[in-house]
Amino acid sequence: MEDQRRWPIDIQTGKLLDWLVDRRHCKLKWQNAVLVIREKINNAIQDMPENEEIKQLLSGSYIHYFHCLRIIEILRGTEASTKNIFGGYSSQRMKDWQEIVCLYEKDNVYLAAATTPIYLFWSRQFALPNGKWVWSLEMMGDAKWGFFTTGTEALGMPGNDIRQELLSLCNDLPSGLDGIAEGTSDLTDALELYEACVEFVCGSVSEPIAPLLKHVQLKGNTTVYEWRTGQAPSAIERPVNVEVQQPTEPTDMIDWGNDGVSGVDQSGDIDWGITVEESTEVNNEEQAADVIDWGEDTSAAVEIDIVQSGTEGDDGVAKGNDALTILENLETRNQFINELMELQDFLSQRLVEMNEEADILSINQFQTAPAIVQSQDVTKVVAMTTLVKDLIQRLTNVKMRHLFMILASPRYIDRVTELLQQKLKQAGTVGEKQHLMVKKRQQSLEEQAALEPKLDLLIQQTKELRKLIEADISKRYQNRQVHLMGVIV
Repeated sequence: MEDQRRWPIDIQTGKLLDWLVDRRHCKLKWQNAVLVIREKINNAIQDMPENEEIKQLLSGSYIHYFHCLRIIEILRGTEASTKNIFGGYSSQRMKDWQEIVCLYEKDNVYLAAATTPIYLFWSRQFALPNGKWVWSLEMMGDAKWGFFTTGTEALGMPGNDIRQELLSLCNDLPSGLDGIAEGTSDLTDALELYEACVEFVCGSVSEPIAPLLKHVQLKGNTTVYEWRTGQAPSAIERPVNVEVQQPTEPTDMIDWGNDGVSGVDQSGDIDWGITVEESTEVNNEEQAADVIDWGEDTSAAVEIDIVQSGTEGDDGVAKGNDALTILENLETRNQFINELMELQDFLSQRLVEMNEEADILSINQFQTAPAIVQSQDVTKVVAMTTLVKDLIQRLTNVKMRHLFMILASPRYIDRVTELLQQKLKQAGTVGEKQHLMVKKRQQSLEEQAALEPKLDLLIQQTKELRKLIEADISKRYQNRQVHLMGVIV
């Protein structure tokens, strides 16, 4: 029995009310009594003597049973003149507060009522990993908004006038492609190594290796005509693309498109292109006047001349797609990229083989290899691979893909312009929201700074109330030590 008195009583703060009701310390319907008590407290605080300690007690948002006991102790001093010979008080103030205390002590209503502020404070705390407790208001202030990527950065444009900037980039495209073509001059060692390895492993090769890449390396970004025929064109007639017109203001007049159109007679009749002659002669026979001449002459022989494109009849003039440069034309550009990727894959595979541990078989195999194959080391192959990857990246990045699409179809510029303007609009909207959130966060921080003194006072009062409840429960269990579990900082 003595050992049991030494055992502490641990009660979870969130389960304190259930614990009191289960052990019959409080009744289940204690809320009805509390409503009556709160009404009497509101009436009693209307008539209180001038006392600094009473003002501090009444300044709290919740007046509990232990506050009432302290108020009675203070009133015994301020209302001492109203005490009669029987120990009672004739003061109405004292009678009101004594009645309140009696109502609290009936069925231990004060214990159940005292658990409410503790539970409310405990349940509204928010834990952080560092062990401190803050309110969710501060967490809202720490929210951050990110900016949308406008898309102009990928194209290298400031984004002030998207349409004009895209047109300017298209004008600079030929010089950029020429720069890529000049970069192929650094691939001489890589191509020689590739050719040497292919010839060593496969012997003679019937098809040339990377022919277009070698052509660009030697002659630069020439026209497709020169790549196909091997001769420079005497003249270049580039294909005419439909220009992108600026939007014009609508007019009030409707243009039906009939002015100056062949086949439409101004008198209202339609000219079908059929001529009726009074008399015709077909195959030495006289025909009637109403016979339609279909333009067929069986006596005339039809001659068709077949001209091969790029060999005869072109007079050395590059027309159509042949007038485009190798990197502008879709077919040759894809072939150029494929040859670069082929060279990249070879160098990557060769690098893997060189990094692997050498064995007797590989050593014997490459003893008869050309000198250029045996002289290469890992550092040189890595440098070659880097050059090839750089050329592929420069030719296939987002900026170049958009410019090639604009080059193929000028109307694509309208789609790109609309897309970028939409992203810029979204970025502006998010920027406004971020600015608004910064203001709200500042307001929240100011509000938090104003509430911190009240919060500190509430924490102090809750700690004192917890100690009083622990002491009261301890008296009911032979002064055993009682702990309300749950952190209240």
